[in-house]
This record gives sequence, C-alpha cells and structure tokens, in this order.
Amino acid sequence: MASPINPPRGMRDFLPAEKARRERALSVIRSTYAAHGFDEIETPVMEDIGRLQSGLGGDNEKLAFAVLKRGLSGDELHRAADDGDVLALADLGLRFDLTVPLARFYASHRTELPAVFRSVQVAPVWRAERPQKGRYRQFVQCDIDIIGEAGELAEVELISATAATLEALGLRDCTIRVNDRRILTGLLEHCGFDPARFPAVLISVDKLDKIGAEGVVAELSEEGADAAAVLGGILASFERHAADGGVELTASAITGLLPPGIDPDAVADLETLAAGLAGLPTGVRLRFDPTLVRGMGYYTGTIFEIAHPASGSSVGGGGRYDGMIGRFLGTEVPACGFSIGFERVVDLADLAEERSADSVALVHDGTVSSRVLLSLKGQLLQQGRRVRLERRTKNMKLLLDGLAAAGFASFAYVESGVTDASALSLHPLG
Repeated sequence: MASPINPPRGMRDFLPAEKARRERALSVIRSTYAAHGFDEIETPVMEDIGRLQSGLGGDNEKLAFAVLKRGLSGDELHRAADDGDVLALADLGLRFDLTVPLARFYASHRTELPAVFRSVQVAPVWRAERPQKGRYRQFVQCDIDIIGEAGELAEVELISATAATLEALGLRDCTIRVNDRRILTGLLEHCGFDPARFPAVLISVDKLDKIGAEGVVAELSEEGADAAAVLGGILASFERHAADGGVELTASAITGLLPPGIDPDAVADLETLAAGLAGLPTGVRLRFDPTLVRGMGYYTGTIFEIAHPASGSSVGGGGRYDGMIGRFLGTEVPACGFSIGFERVVDLADLAEERSADSVALVHDGTVSSRVLLSLKGQLLQQGRRVRLERRTKNMKLLLDGLAAAGFASFAYVESGVTDASALSLHPLG
C-alpha cells in the first residue's frame, strides 16, 4: 500500500507562484517595519517546555506541540501514557507564538540591546489546532514589539507602523478596534463579579459576537446570576454599536458608552492614544470597542485588533503586556506588541505581479549541447539576469504560460550553432 503523500493535517505545501506571492507580501511587511525603525531578530523554533507551559501563553499553552526527550525507552513511554503524564517526558516544545520567545530573548540579551528595543519577528509558529478553513497547525506570524517604553508612544508607534503596512499591502477599509484591560476589569467590578472569576468571565464576554448578550448571560449564570444580569444589560447596549466596530476613540464617546466611573485614567489614556494617531492612512480607522477582550491572559493595558470587511476573523491584534518579561528578569519591564496574521492578510493583499525585466528563459531542444547551454546561461548571468533553461515541448503555449506565471519577462530559442548570448532574439512573455 502506498504511503500517504499529503502534508500533515493543518500544514501546507506552496507551489512556486504562491510561494513567490507570499515572499512579495513578506518583503513589503519587512521593509515597512524597517522603515519605521524596527530591527529584525530570530529565535529558535523550540523553547524549554517549562517556559512554554509557565502560564505566559494563556490558552495557547494547551495547543503547544511537545518534543519528547531523546533516548526514551518504550517502557518509559508506556508508563507515562498510563499515568496520563506525557509532558513529563518532554523537555522542549515548538513555539506557539513569538511573544514568549521574545520575552526570553530580551531577558537573555538585555545588556546588548538599547534601552527601548523595537523588534520585528517574522516566522512560523505551531499550534495543535483542529484544522479548518483559515486555521492551520503551522502558520506565519509577523510581530513588532516595543520593550522598555511605558508611555503611550509605544502603542502609537506600533499602530502607526501596522497601519502603514496594511496600506502598503493594499488593504483598504481596515478598522483597528481598541480597548483597555483596565476598562474590562472595571466593568466586571461594577457588575459585582468575584475578582477570582474575572478570567473565566472574560472568556464568555469574548464570545459576544457569536452567542449574543443572552448567551453570555446564560454561560455566566453560575458565576453569579445577579452580576450576570447586570453585565447582560450592559452588553446588550454595546451590541447596538457592534456593526460599526464600536464608537469614536474620544473620552466623551467612550464614557457615554460605559457605566459611570469606569477607570477614568484608562479612558484618558485612550483619548491621548487617538490624538497621537490622528495621521493614520485614510484606509484605516480607529474605534473603541468595549467588548474587545483578546484571549491572552498576559495583557495588562491597551489591547487592539484589526478587522477587515472581507475577513470573517481578525487579521491582526496585540496589546500591552507589562508583566511578562519580569517573570524572567525579576524586575518589571514595560512591553507592547502588535501581530499581523499573515495567513489571512496574504489572501487579502493587493500585490502587483512581480516580473523582472532582466529574467529570460532559454528554450532549447536536443541538438544543443549542455556545454553550449551552460556557456550561454553564464554569459547572461554575468549581465545580472535571471536565467532558466527549458527544454522545448510540443505544447509551447503551456510552456510559455508557465514561464510567465513564474515571473519570466522574456524567452529566447537556442538554435544549434549559437554560442554568443548577444545573438539571441528575446521575445516578451505575458
């Protein structure tokens, strides 16, 4: 019986044209981030399993792929399976995001980095998801983070750099929804929930767009019926603004939406943030969304998420996570980050097809020796051209269409006796 030939579930192969498109998008993202003063770093694909399971990664920790220790015996594996403690046999795991590795990286190299460090990471991550449309077990994240800046300047820089990247990718009509964890905490306190239950309550609130205010109340009835009823009334009022992604990011609009007395400092900070972002591209708008939760438990302040009308899910998000790096260093370091969901953005991006005018395919048949072909190719390479050798086929249209799709601008027939590249006649493709 033949072995399976498909990639593992939730992982994909990319054909040359698709790979080229992805690389064009990544080039736009990297160059835009670099223009905004961010420096690219690289971290290992694996981290210590204890670090990945230390409570820094929220629910994503449950989706981490563990890597078994080397040299384990069959008996050890069976005993661990019987005990239900397979993780005891793992010492490493594949990273499930780029934020935990960044925190470890900063702790490792702090003395070699500037006081305010602006980083870029563009790399694959792995999660043991249930594969479905738009959700994969291996996918690329594009993260920018600012470490060491406690003021709103970090959020301003991150959002403006991300907005510029969206514009460079050709994404129009994006909405960046903004909230603050302090406002969410204030809402739950106002409703009367037990602070110990706040994380569970926020998980339910995060489902508002899927199950509605009544569904959230039903889920939270066990957390306290009275508190759930109060929250349900507030969420029902929020739902009226959901279709527009929220309200204007001004103190008057925000306080008009919230119950009285909800963290005025957080509201003032959001208005200051909006003032700093007055010059965003016209295709990107800011909105305050009090229902925005962001599932990662490590967020401590401002949180944000990108919505696009052509995507059923967010295409990026992030926020302030001031408590994470202190877990490694023993001293608090302010940090804030924004991640673009590359797999969703690349399908929406409006990218011009890239075709170098200097690319040429040499189409030949069996009458031309390999020595001559390599000589002609070498001459063209010395001119700075991209060159491919292609054997002539019966269906030349199919061959030429394939060359055009691969980004070649021209082709030349190589006939017997031609040894000088200057004698070749170039024909345009596409």
